[in-house]
Amino acid sequence: MFQKIKSKVLGTVDRIPKETWARIEEMEAGQNEYGFDPFGFEPEFLKYIGPPIYFFHKKYFRSKITGLENVPDTGACILVSNHSGQIALDGMLIGAACMFDKKRPRMIRSMVEHWIPTLPFASWVFARSGQVTGTRDNARLLLERDGCLLVFPEGVKGISKTYDRAYELANFGLGFMRLALETQTPIIPIGVVGGEEQIPSVWNIESLAGAVGIPSFPVTPLGALPLPVKYHIHFGEPLLFEGKADEEDRAIRDKVDVVTKAIEKLIDNGLTERTGFFF
Repeated sequence: MFQKIKSKVLGTVDRIPKETWARIEEMEAGQNEYGFDPFGFEPEFLKYIGPPIYFFHKKYFRSKITGLENVPDTGACILVSNHSGQIALDGMLIGAACMFDKKRPRMIRSMVEHWIPTLPFASWVFARSGQVTGTRDNARLLLERDGCLLVFPEGVKGISKTYDRAYELANFGLGFMRLALETQTPIIPIGVVGGEEQIPSVWNIESLAGAVGIPSFPVTPLGALPLPVKYHIHFGEPLLFEGKADEEDRAIRDKVDVVTKAIEKLIDNGLTERTGFFF
C-alpha cells in the first residue's frame, strides 16, 4: 500500500502545472529585513513538500473548495475552522487550497499545539513549512506582518473526538477573538466536511495518552491510514468584530458564538451537499 501511494505521489510531481510553481515562488513569505523568517519558514522548502501535498489535495482526498474568494490576497486575516480526524490533515488541505487553488497563492501560517515542537523531526518540518507554535505573541507578530493565520479553537478536543460526536463542535477557546479585537483583524470562518470519516475513532484512552505524554490515544478499528474520503472545504464571508480585547469572558463568548454558528452553518451546507463519504 505504501509503495503504491509513493509511486502515485512521485508521478504527480510532473503533472503540477508550471504556472502553479511560478505563483508559489511569488508568494509573500513574511521575511524580515535580513531575508529570514523569525519562525524558521523557508519558502524553498515548499518545493519538497509541495508535490505530496498536491497529491493528497487533488488526487487522494479530491478536495472540493468553495468560497475561496473570501480569503484576501493580502493583509492580515484569521482563518477559523472546525478540527477533526485524529491527524491534522484538515489544516494541510486548507493550506493547499490557498496555495494551489487561489489565483494569487496565499501562505497560511497554522497555529500548532505546544507539544509539536517537542517532536524531533516533526518540529523541523513544521517550522520550515511555515507552521508556528500557537502562542498569542507569535500570532500577534505574524498579524503585524500581514500574515494569514489558521487557528483551530477546538484544539485537541476537536481533533480527537470519537465518531459518535462527529461534526459536533467542541467548546471554542476565546484567545483568537481577543487577538482579532486587539489587532482589528477580520475573521474568516471555515467549515470542513470529510475529516471526521478519514480515521473514525471509537474510543479515546485518555489515561494511556497521559501516561505516554500525548494529547490523545484514539482506538481506530480501521487503522491509522486515512481513508480516501472526499473533503468539502467551505470558506465563509469575513467577519469583523468591534470591542476591546480585555472585555470580560461573557462578552467575548458572545462574539465567539457568532463565529461558531457561522462554522456550523458551513458544515451543515457541506453535509447536505455531499452524497456519501467518498463523493
